[in-house]
Amino acid sequence: MEITNLDRSNGGTLLSIRLTRMGAKKKPFYRIVVTEKRSKRDGRFVEAIGYYDPCRKPADVKIDRERVSYWMERGAQPSETVRSLIKRKTETPDTGPGA
Repeated sequence: MEITNLDRSNGGTLLSIRLTRMGAKKKPFYRIVVTEKRSKRDGRFVEAIGYYDPCRKPADVKIDRERVSYWMERGAQPSETVRSLIKRKTETPDTGPGA
């Protein structure tokens, strides 16, 4: 049985945009990273494109939308959590208190 290599612009590797856990015990902090789909949760990644801090009220999310669109054009699939963070970030305008 022959396995054919699918035509991908990134050399045939499957990419994923997902969270990697940082921070101390009981104080999670997540980086939003582009990584190979088969790598470990906290393993090697291609590029960090943002972060998510659930400990802050309201939760602090920073995403480089330009890099997200760049990687999605090249076949990277966001995880469900990252997809919801991107959606939440686009729905709420970036205005601080007193603005």
